[in-house]
Amino acid sequence: MKLCYNLCNNYGVAIFIFTLFSKIILLPLSIWVLKNSIKLVRIQPEVNEIKIKYFGDREQIAEEQNKLYKREKYRPMISVIPTFAQLIVLMAVIAAIKTGISDPEINKMFLGIDLTLVPSVEKGWLCLSALAAGFSALLMCIAQNRSNVLPSEQSAWNKYGMLAFSVGLSLYLGWFVSVGVALYWVASNLLSIVQLYVLNGIFKPRSYVDYDKLEETRKELKELENLSNEQKKKYGKDVLKREKADYKKFFSVVNKHLVFYSESNGFYKYFKGIIEYILKNTNIVIHYITSDPEDKVFEMAEKEPKIKPYYIGEKKLITLMMKLDADVVVMTMPDLENFHIKRSYLRKDIDYVYIPHGIGSNNLTMRTGSLDHYDTVFCCGPRQREEVEKTEIAYNLPKKRIVEWGYPLLEEMIEDYKKLPENNSTQKTVLIAPSWQKDNIVDSCLDEILSKLAGKDYKVVVRPHPQHVRHRAEQMKQLQDKYADNDNIIIQTDFSASDTVFKADIMLTDWSGIAWEFAFTTQKPLVFINTPMKVMNPEYQKIDTVPLNIELRDVIGQSIDLDKLDTLPETIDYLFANKDEYYDKIGEIVKENVYNIGDASAVGARYIIQSIKTKINERKESK
Repeated sequence: MKLCYNLCNNYGVAIFIFTLFSKIILLPLSIWVLKNSIKLVRIQPEVNEIKIKYFGDREQIAEEQNKLYKREKYRPMISVIPTFAQLIVLMAVIAAIKTGISDPEINKMFLGIDLTLVPSVEKGWLCLSALAAGFSALLMCIAQNRSNVLPSEQSAWNKYGMLAFSVGLSLYLGWFVSVGVALYWVASNLLSIVQLYVLNGIFKPRSYVDYDKLEETRKELKELENLSNEQKKKYGKDVLKREKADYKKFFSVVNKHLVFYSESNGFYKYFKGIIEYILKNTNIVIHYITSDPEDKVFEMAEKEPKIKPYYIGEKKLITLMMKLDADVVVMTMPDLENFHIKRSYLRKDIDYVYIPHGIGSNNLTMRTGSLDHYDTVFCCGPRQREEVEKTEIAYNLPKKRIVEWGYPLLEEMIEDYKKLPENNSTQKTVLIAPSWQKDNIVDSCLDEILSKLAGKDYKVVVRPHPQHVRHRAEQMKQLQDKYADNDNIIIQTDFSASDTVFKADIMLTDWSGIAWEFAFTTQKPLVFINTPMKVMNPEYQKIDTVPLNIELRDVIGQSIDLDKLDTLPETIDYLFANKDEYYDKIGEIVKENVYNIGDASAVGARYIIQSIKTKINERKESK
């Protein structure tokens, strides 16, 4: 400090020169820290992917992050070194200025201010010294937040907590130390801002960020973080305690052979026949995980000791699936491994079995790569099998085990349909059943359709999707009021009775999956309105198999474009007149497109049983 004073004979300027020299001397350290930070900038999307993959498992996240940091030679603790260096220099400055106070050769005045004075002692206008120190710290924090290349990744503490801490510390420091020390602090902060922008201009940290990947992973991570909050709001603390107990109970059981996972209560119907066959013919215990605390499986388990149910919410499910230990896992949920639900990292030999939701095209209605990470895929019919095999060829994927299964739910619907009392009414019924997708019948043309059919002698029943009743309640009410005086038009918003679907003589829909259940159960024709098609897989045409959902529209009924709705009444009349022909035609289509009618549950169950036996034998042979 004295050397700097001897250069200019001005104590204030000397402090500034000293500050500048200290920044130059510490510049290599600053560059080293910046380069280390750039490594974090570059790998941040990968860090997010780790947090997504092992969401909820803090130990595994820490372990995987440490592996990544070692691979990239990133050192998290380097960022605190400049802070310690700055504190050391600050203490040295305080000591130097204290020493300089007693040196008679040094003029302590700067711009008419005695730099040895302390604001807390002198008070008055010297408080501006503390305010200047605090303001310079505020400017530095604002500059750091603005120049940070990952603003979306910064927490509120990083953005505002450190700002408040730095400003508060600077105000405190400026109040209780001499004006000369406050001057050093102001100069240090202002030079740090200049250095920050100069180094960012030279090294350009932003050029190392894959912002598309960063945004994609950030959104997915945010969705996962919101799961627990939504769960608490929906079910309350008691259910979370129950989940914790079920989680512990699940992992207390060793040698689990068979696990089913159900997203909610409504998914049991896809497993029902398989589970009943296994319970009846084997001693296998079924571990049934559900993300619905009100799932009816809990009532069933009270009567059936071989069913062990567990309530596990979506957030906790992420960790559970990663630590899963079982021989066979059966799910209806696509996109295994593609998003937050992953395959087990404890056991690599688990047979993951996919059960389809319906008879139609998986290639069209599910995301690209939805089944890539399953070992076994149950197929309802030849077309689904063909899609799986051609997907493997097109994307060079490992071959899966394909089970020619069928669709037990269809068998159950056919049996229930046969039990319905005979309809003796001479009046025909047209059921309008729209899907819940963009530009569906309700959104695009329902009122026009009803106006075309209002004067006909057949009954028209509108059975909207439940989401329409929920989100388009006002529209449904307006339609009910509009056709209140027309006994032949009914807007049905009560879904307690399901027999309405199968009692209809013709169904009118757009792209709803219910079309296949209606046609294949009743063998009655449909009218398809050609609203814009919902395509979940934009690459579906890469597989040279025409989806059933498209091919059969004009086979099991008639399709009509939106600009030709005037032909709707005569199309319906044609289908009524040719119902017997369609009955026979649809019956043949069912035989051609659905495997093992009458025996599908047994076929699926026998595969699972055999897979479990194979796993057990492999373990015995390896010992």
